[in-house]
Amino acid sequence: MERCFGTGDPLYERYHDEEWGRLVPDEPDEAPLFERIALEGFQAGLSWVTVLRKREAFRRAFADFHPGVVAAYGEDDVTRLMGDPTLIRNERKIRAAINNARAVVVLHGRGMRLGDLLREHAPEPRASPPRSPVDIPGSTPESEALSVRLKELGFRLVGPVTMYATLQAVGLVNDHLAGCPWRHGPPPG
Repeated sequence: MERCFGTGDPLYERYHDEEWGRLVPDEPDEAPLFERIALEGFQAGLSWVTVLRKREAFRRAFADFHPGVVAAYGEDDVTRLMGDPTLIRNERKIRAAINNARAVVVLHGRGMRLGDLLREHAPEPRASPPRSPVDIPGSTPESEALSVRLKELGFRLVGPVTMYATLQAVGLVNDHLAGCPWRHGPPPG
């Protein structure tokens, strides 16, 4: 049996084995969830391993994705980030990440939690696990509804495909393939 993806690249293997599809720790400022949404936004149009290879640089540049810190970023920060060759230098994506940090702060000010919104839009588990990657949808009605809701709350670059990938990444959808040893958690040993 082989993992669903990542085999052959140690960084990608570690992401598959230790992080993808696992519930994200609940922290007061929801930095881990904000990080996943921001990185999924940066991934749009690129391979996920490209983002993984730049993840530590993103963490440094975006203050470990603490929403309150990133929400205070201004034009000088946009210029700084656009000039950083260790990042994906896409102005639209950089501005969206900053905007989304502000949206998280506003959300918290309203007494709402990003994690609650994600959980409210998680699809019901499928009757049977996907047998191959073609069995995994790009989006679902739930991820479409989540996308609409987040956009209403001021988020950007949170389309249904990006939101479905986020739900997978944070463990609210189990899309490990039927034959993947991690389908039911880490394999023994």
